[in-house]
Amino acid sequence: MNTPPLIIEPDDFKNIQAKDNILLVDISNVTQYAQAHIPNAVFLDYSAIIGINKPTMGLLPSEDKMNAAMSSIGFSDEQHIVVYDEEGGGKAARLIWTLHAFGFENISMINGGLISWANEGHALSNEAVQVNKTQTSLSYTNPNVVADADYIMSRLGADDFALLDARSLAEYDGSRAYAQRPGHIPGAKHYEWTEGLDATKNYRLKDKATLQQELNQL
Repeated sequence: MNTPPLIIEPDDFKNIQAKDNILLVDISNVTQYAQAHIPNAVFLDYSAIIGINKPTMGLLPSEDKMNAAMSSIGFSDEQHIVVYDEEGGGKAARLIWTLHAFGFENISMINGGLISWANEGHALSNEAVQVNKTQTSLSYTNPNVVADADYIMSRLGADDFALLDARSLAEYDGSRAYAQRPGHIPGAKHYEWTEGLDATKNYRLKDKATLQQELNQL
């Protein structure tokens, strides 16, 4: 395997784990990392890649914040990042999208994350990895992967434009609010992100045909 795919299976990752250019990143919660993580994984706190401008939450981080986060895990742009989390991929996918926005695409996610890795008998460690910090210079160079409010407003109602709300149903219908106002963007269809995972296969992503069928039904 020369360039790891975007979604990599645990067995396939095990075969490339020892390569010098692989940077394994654990973006689980800190308690889980301390209890058990994949050997040689460096820990990255999820909050380090999230920007906040109250009352608006969940933004892209600033360039300074993103570079501080990546420097803290010893990142260099010659590496290929492999990321995982403890919940099936939500936080790992967020890191992938964020790095794509910052122009870096050499990153993969372990399918099923820590759940599939542990449940399928692969080695675990509770020893923290010592990191040699680096100096990084990532910049926000790929706005094409980001939809801001102005763009969405300009496209609402267009026949070739679709909105998918991947939050919980309670957030979608407004019965629970983590934003200043409850509810969803007009016209958005609801598909909670966990629906895309197969619990019978250690929380791997569902296959493409199944996902397509479920999305078509919306």
